[in-house]
Amino acid sequence: MSQLAFGCMRLPRRGRSIDLSASRRLTDRAIDAGVNYFDTAWMYPGSETAVGQLLAPHRERVNIATKMPMILVKKPADFDKYFAASLERLATDHIDYYLLHMLTSGGDFEKFAAMGVTEWAEREKARGRIRNFGFSFHGNAGSFKKIIDAYGWDFCMMQYNYIDTEYQAGTGGLSHAAARGMPVLVMEPLRGGKLADVPPEARAVFAESGAARRSPAEWGLRWVWNHPEVLTVLSGMNTIEQLEENLSIASDAGVGAMGEKELEAVARAADIINSTIKVPCTGCEYCLPCPANVNIPAAFRYYNGDVFGSRAGLRMRYAMEAGILPDETAFASQCTECGKCVEHCPQRIDIPRELKAARAELERFWSRPVAAVAKTFTTGRR
Repeated sequence: MSQLAFGCMRLPRRGRSIDLSASRRLTDRAIDAGVNYFDTAWMYPGSETAVGQLLAPHRERVNIATKMPMILVKKPADFDKYFAASLERLATDHIDYYLLHMLTSGGDFEKFAAMGVTEWAEREKARGRIRNFGFSFHGNAGSFKKIIDAYGWDFCMMQYNYIDTEYQAGTGGLSHAAARGMPVLVMEPLRGGKLADVPPEARAVFAESGAARRSPAEWGLRWVWNHPEVLTVLSGMNTIEQLEENLSIASDAGVGAMGEKELEAVARAADIINSTIKVPCTGCEYCLPCPANVNIPAAFRYYNGDVFGSRAGLRMRYAMEAGILPDETAFASQCTECGKCVEHCPQRIDIPRELKAARAELERFWSRPVAAVAKTFTTGRR
């Protein structure tokens, strides 16, 4: 597998549609340069269909990865339903890397395992329609380790970058997967672009290291590639300039390519960047379940700007995660200030107070009604 992988969630767009001409220039150039892993998902609007068209001329040279939308799976028959839809969209007879999308806890996997997802995957592997079976993860390190240990996965995908060493699966999760012989694919190496535009103080630290010509993005990518546990790094490239820069970085980055002085610079920059974070939430989920059903980690994740997007985009995505995707709404404004979460928070965060600040930043008068309408339209649930 190529060291650089192509994330296809952010392909160039013209209006609301994917710009196939601009996207083809990117994918053709990437393939010519040796990139052979292209990652999409059922949930990315228009992406699977576009990827199918873009990669058809190169099918034998590339690995296609896509993901089952687990938030929409309600019964065993849905495994076949969404897998068949992905095969049709991608215009292929097999998926090289098929993932359960966005597992967040051991309970998530247990629920789908009880529905027979692993047996279903084994049957599809025997038929040759799935070559490798894995999962993508967005929970805490403890849950990640439980999922890793629960089944003989072929691979996994996790978020990892130099400010997320103790967040989500983190370094502990990465090491655990490696100890089990599990190939790890890394997403969000630049935290959705956050590490491509770091504070001036962090830039100064990088400049002082003696590698002043490197961009912040190069520092971030080199740091991830320096880890022997990482099989490949996904990057959502939507311009030729981004692609060419990443290809150049990948050409001489890798395990052991960063010296001690460089690693120290990254650690100092991480401290600076982390100091700007509004709430020191690590996503451990000790605060859950909330009696009022507030998704506390999600509120803090969007409040901190940990998810890529403009301020308006963050509000819309928060409305989706808190109001559309869950069976019951989970907005910060539902907090009753009972204080039970504070008792369990290892970071000693005043969660009710911070939720008020998150509510002021993320929720608008339209958040709940828009979420309710969208939920009914997209899932059929009220």
